[in-house]
Amino acid sequence: MNQSLGGKVAIVTGAASGMGRAHAIRLAAEGAVAIVQDIDGEGLAGTEELIRREGGNVAAFVFDITDISAIDRMAADVLARFGGIDILVNNAGIGIDRVIEDIDQAAFDQMIGVHVKGSFFCGRAVVPAMKRRGWGRIINVSSRWAQAGHHMASDYIAAKGAILGLTKAWAKELAPFGITVNAIAPGGVWSRMVLENLGEEGVRREEREVPLGRWAQPEEIAESVAFLASDEAAFITGQVISPNGGKTIVGF
Repeated sequence: MNQSLGGKVAIVTGAASGMGRAHAIRLAAEGAVAIVQDIDGEGLAGTEELIRREGGNVAAFVFDITDISAIDRMAADVLARFGGIDILVNNAGIGIDRVIEDIDQAAFDQMIGVHVKGSFFCGRAVVPAMKRRGWGRIINVSSRWAQAGHHMASDYIAAKGAILGLTKAWAKELAPFGITVNAIAPGGVWSRMVLENLGEEGVRREEREVPLGRWAQPEEIAESVAFLASDEAAFITGQVISPNGGKTIVGF
């Protein structure tokens, strides 16, 4: 295992599968203590097992990311057990393609709650510890759709767009404390959530529109997360990295 993040403590939300799992595994491989969160306890146990199998240090928290009190309890527990929090990856998310007429108040509130409320209050919970150390990395997961729009899923795009605004605001507010804040806006990524939404054939159709001819694997997106969490990215803040295979070159 590489130890470039040795001694760091990293929280990754939505880590039971897909990109979140890949982010947690990658950060643990760099030596960080991986604190993983998800509402899916069974999937999260699988992430724990994979990290431990590779010799990594991991702790898991199962709760709904919209539960602010649970977020605060996780942060307090992590501080008590590990002495600090250095990295936060706000990855937890949901995604459903639907036209505007099919989005009711409950669906809208859930989308905003998971993406925006969850990200905001995770940030609020960890920032005091980062300020005390004078060092921190916050990486918010947005989407290429937040940059270019799409013909469906306007509630999802609104939530992911809010995350881009949050990233820029936090980057300016927290820079004096040695905390960088950046966003990842992935293109198409092979994941369970996407397969449940589009199906494999739907993904294959989408891949044909990408200049590089394919979607990413979650591990490829995790490389960008690991870079933004590293000392090599110390002078990068308020930015959006969009690994999308060239998709936004040709538009939607």
